[in-house]
Amino acid sequence: MKMREALLPEFNQEMATTRKVLERCPDDKFDWKPHAKSWSIDRLATHVADLPGWAALAFGGDSFDIAPPGAEPMKFEPAKSQKELLEKFDKNVADTRAALSKAEDEELMQEWSLLGGGQVIFKMPRVAMWRNMIMNHHIHHRAQLSVYLRLNDIPVPAMYGPSADEPN
Repeated sequence: MKMREALLPEFNQEMATTRKVLERCPDDKFDWKPHAKSWSIDRLATHVADLPGWAALAFGGDSFDIAPPGAEPMKFEPAKSQKELLEKFDKNVADTRAALSKAEDEELMQEWSLLGGGQVIFKMPRVAMWRNMIMNHHIHHRAQLSVYLRLNDIPVPAMYGPSADEPN
């Protein structure tokens, strides 16, 4: 079995769950945040929507620089509506699914680097980056977003079993 064949079902399942969470982020709560140091719903939800797309970047070369020397750094613009948020998420998921569907084991085992200003932030095999930065990082922020929903009395979808709002 190729690694991609083992990774794709989990990706598909987690992205379906994430979409259910993002669908519950109402436009009228986009500026809400639980604490002055916390991100707002729109910023956190946009990060959750963007993260799947980072994998497509990783399959596009040996490294990616979030602030390339002599160029503009990456900009993270929060979505302005739930519709825009879901469109962004769906595009990122489709792009990453397409990239992963073609990835060979050799490519997944190649070193990949995240750079900032030309300096290495981390370097690891793509498959480790996939686990750490795409899946784990993504699931962590999705969980934060589900807490934001709960704190706003917005029903939390079932994820790995029932939730208090979706018991079956």
